[in-house]
Amino acid sequence: MIDFWLAAGLLLLIALSFLLIPMLRGRRAQREEDRTALNVALYQERVAELQVQQDEGVLNNAQLDTGRAEAARELLADTEGVEKPRESRLGKPLPLLAAFLVPVLGVALYLHYGASDKVELTREFSQPPVSIEDMTRRLERAAAAQPDSPEGLYFLGRAYMAQDRSADAAKIFERTVALAGRQPELLGQWAQAQYFADDKQWSPKVQALTDEALKLDPKEVTSLGLLGIAAFEGQRYQEAIDYWNRLLAQLPPDDNSRAALQGGIDRAAEKLKESGGTVAPQKTAMKVRVDLAPDVKAKALPTDSVFIFARAVNGPPAPLAAKRVTVAELPITVELGDADAMMPQLKLSNFPEVQLVARISRAGQPTTGEWIGRSQPLASTTTALQQLTIDSPDK
Repeated sequence: MIDFWLAAGLLLLIALSFLLIPMLRGRRAQREEDRTALNVALYQERVAELQVQQDEGVLNNAQLDTGRAEAARELLADTEGVEKPRESRLGKPLPLLAAFLVPVLGVALYLHYGASDKVELTREFSQPPVSIEDMTRRLERAAAAQPDSPEGLYFLGRAYMAQDRSADAAKIFERTVALAGRQPELLGQWAQAQYFADDKQWSPKVQALTDEALKLDPKEVTSLGLLGIAAFEGQRYQEAIDYWNRLLAQLPPDDNSRAALQGGIDRAAEKLKESGGTVAPQKTAMKVRVDLAPDVKAKALPTDSVFIFARAVNGPPAPLAAKRVTVAELPITVELGDADAMMPQLKLSNFPEVQLVARISRAGQPTTGEWIGRSQPLASTTTALQQLTIDSPDK
């Protein structure tokens, strides 16, 4: 902050110069005025002496006129080049008072309305933190400086969780949700923090948060992982396996957490077998390869959305599982399974027969579009790769 205050001081000096320089010029003008007045007084004194000498008969009229002219020439020579003094209506006290008030008022206004704390935070965040505690302290100061920033609060909550301060994290995530809205990811983080803050005791509040998160996004990873943990702790091993398998399906193939998650699934399976139960077989997702007919390929734009979904032949019209890609990604092979369910109560495995559909929508709407492709009715247990071509106008 030293360089900041030095720059501020320099600016204040520049501002003061606009007040003090005219004052200094005024003093110089005053000195010039005083010198002129002295010259005029000397002239008047010289003229008076000449008049006395004439009265005494020492000088005649011609000599008196010559003396007066000589005195006048000397006065003009002494006052030549002196500017006419400019009168100031402000007087001397007011500029001095302004010179004092400008820096004081400037500093006071900056301390009240300025952002010195944010400047210091910016400087701190430009340097890497030395520890998680250091990062947490910075995030706390950032949250205090910007209490209405959901991003700052979110990262502070994550930092609290990394330090096992789950109760503090739960309060922060609650504030984040109040600011950013009830987004699935935030609800999942709040539920997880609340669960650990309650000493791993499942509560109606945590259940409501996870239910809401998964209703908004059935693939919300934090809620799926948390429900698996709670099921495992409650010795509901099959539920834990189901939740963790759904989570596993969302992770990229190269995600480092896949091995740990698979280890948890294996332990839950062992516990289930030790208690005399059997692990329910996991349903294999339906695989479908989607491509475009030549005439559609010539008309579709690379940025057009492509919705690939399965819907029940005899059941609700809502998609049972869906994925979204773009025309630029075609041809593409995707898997549709229970992990892709749009609603928890409408799973692909709950319906014996389904139809695969792929729709191109330039407006990004899954229910209407420009072109569509449909499969024949298929058993939901089908494991063979299905070919689906988008070849017809969507009517």
